[in-house]
Amino acid sequence: MTRLAVPKTYKLYIGGKFPRSESGRSYEVRSTGGEFLANAAKASRKDARDAVRAARAAVSGWAGATAYNRGQVLYRIAELLEGRRGQFVDEVAASEGVTVEAAAAQVDAAIDVWVWYAGWADKYAQVAGNANPVAGPYFNLSAPEPTGVVAMVAPQQSSLLGLVSVVAPALVAGNTVVVVASEPAPLSAITLSEVLATSDVPGGVVNVLTGSPAEIAPWLAAHADVDALDLAGAGDLDWVDLQVAAAETLKRVVEPVAGVPTPTLGRITAFTETKTVWHPKGML
Repeated sequence: MTRLAVPKTYKLYIGGKFPRSESGRSYEVRSTGGEFLANAAKASRKDARDAVRAARAAVSGWAGATAYNRGQVLYRIAELLEGRRGQFVDEVAASEGVTVEAAAAQVDAAIDVWVWYAGWADKYAQVAGNANPVAGPYFNLSAPEPTGVVAMVAPQQSSLLGLVSVVAPALVAGNTVVVVASEPAPLSAITLSEVLATSDVPGGVVNVLTGSPAEIAPWLAAHADVDALDLAGAGDLDWVDLQVAAAETLKRVVEPVAGVPTPTLGRITAFTETKTVWHPKGML
């Protein structure tokens, strides 16, 4: 008997749950050869607002966790990514039109990048913070703290590696994330959402929107409750207008990059604020 194929209709990932788009819209995800792969939700302005609200509610808990705890949670995600490696390889190969070998290389690189950032969770503060020399009987200490809610446009190519390369560094410092996934190749982002939902990451720490970055990004850029904007994958958009919209609410903006961002400590510290404390010497 011939097995009947069941076309999938994937949902968004907001607040640790998988809601349908508020608008009821979806779009077809096809391979580079035109083969139907799945239906994906097309996020609306209301979905973006809901994602920001969920991210804001999760900031205190995630930022308040110890650096060691955040690192362990991030390591656990890497383990789950490894456990679903075969599925990621199949999805990347199908949606991006690359060979299985190239897809496997991308998935392995994404896992490595996630592990690399997880290792910084309880170490970056020692590098980014310091004791400042001052004249007087004081200790003067600077330490990095999370910016808050970071909205981001993921790279549209190398869908899994690009997504990991922008999401992971923001999480290291204790930020929460609203990310617009690759529009032509959203399957790996949806599967990553399923990984996050079965991990120890609290709901709302990562929120994944699928659909049109050109439609969603302006709303996130102008949203008063978004603290920073990562435009890594917005090179094909009118990203200068996005910067202008972000300036209205004094957001920090990271400009687009060509290809996939290179793992660096700077991508962690890009979404931190420096807290400086003065304390008299010899006093409790």
